[in-house]
Amino acid sequence: MNYKPLLEAGKYYHIYNRGNNGQNIFFDHENYTFFLNRYDQYLSPLCDTIAWVLLKNHFHLLIYVKTAEEINIEKLHYTATEKPKRIDIHLQFGHFFNSYAKAVNKRYNRTGSLLEKNFERKEVSSPAYLKKLVHYIHFNPVKHGFSEYAWDYPWSSYKSIISHSPTRLNRKFVYQLFKSEEYFRLYHADHKDYSDINELIIEL
Repeated sequence: MNYKPLLEAGKYYHIYNRGNNGQNIFFDHENYTFFLNRYDQYLSPLCDTIAWVLLKNHFHLLIYVKTAEEINIEKLHYTATEKPKRIDIHLQFGHFFNSYAKAVNKRYNRTGSLLEKNFERKEVSSPAYLKKLVHYIHFNPVKHGFSEYAWDYPWSSYKSIISHSPTRLNRKFVYQLFKSEEYFRLYHADHKDYSDINELIIEL
């Protein structure tokens, strides 16, 4: 059995999932937007988002799971039911994935599983590792040949972090990791050695 550890409140996690059998999960511009909107509705009440990237057949998220005291109960109507029986981030991930998959299947007249059943998750406990993972997530499009530079790719949190527009992303925390916007940009200017965070990286 491929055991997946439970997500615990007050901890940071690298979350990953991909298309079933490696198939695409995003087919056009509207899919990416819809995915982000659904993510915000189902998961923003229960977690802070540090970084994210969406590619054609997979995605990466770096999140902080909120404690009970940090959850805004008023926002919990953004769930599959009007009044959830219990607050559970694992159920919310399930509702989120099901909602997205059903919408895609309906739109493209497809059947069967869209995403792999169990999403991968790795706990991240060090600020240095968090910083390296932010880079890893933003550099995924470069690694997979979708863009030449991290800042050129439209479906990642990079531009939201350097923007001054309102965002659900925890921009303040990211700047605390990198000390400044300037250093954040410089840090993303080239490739990094990920050997020290191999256990936290989830590859195809």
